[in-house]
Amino acid sequence: MPPKNKLSLSVQYPDPRLKTVVARAAIRRWVQSALFAPAELTIRFVDAVEGQALNRDYRGKDYATNVLTFAYTEDQKGEITQADIVLCTDVLEREAAEQGKTVVGHAAHLIVHGVLHAQGYDHENDEEAAEMEQIEIELLAALDFPNPYATASKANRIG
Repeated sequence: MPPKNKLSLSVQYPDPRLKTVVARAAIRRWVQSALFAPAELTIRFVDAVEGQALNRDYRGKDYATNVLTFAYTEDQKGEITQADIVLCTDVLEREAAEQGKTVVGHAAHLIVHGVLHAQGYDHENDEEAAEMEQIEIELLAALDFPNPYATASKANRIG
């Protein structure tokens, strides 16, 4: 087993609904599994109001989305990965129900997805999307979660 990358992790629950469902220890394990370099990350669970405001103010999209990644060092080689990853509890819970997934499993997927974004992975074109999805599938399988894309339609995919 390869050594774990150094991780400084802050987990914030301003929306406390998932605090007892999605435990810090599990989040740390999920984040660590997706790290390819040392990192300083914050995972923040927010409600739809804050999620919509962040998405509107920083991406120009006036709706709450499932996960937002604010990567601060993705283009700086050799730097510690620094990012804030924001999950919207309302969207996460709704998508999990719509897709027949557990909230924990969907949270794990969104966190892995966000950590990959923090390290420069993206899904702006089909090739990038296929690469990122394959990495997510493999990482989540190693964490004993099913393929998150097996039942998700294109409309329900992340991003």
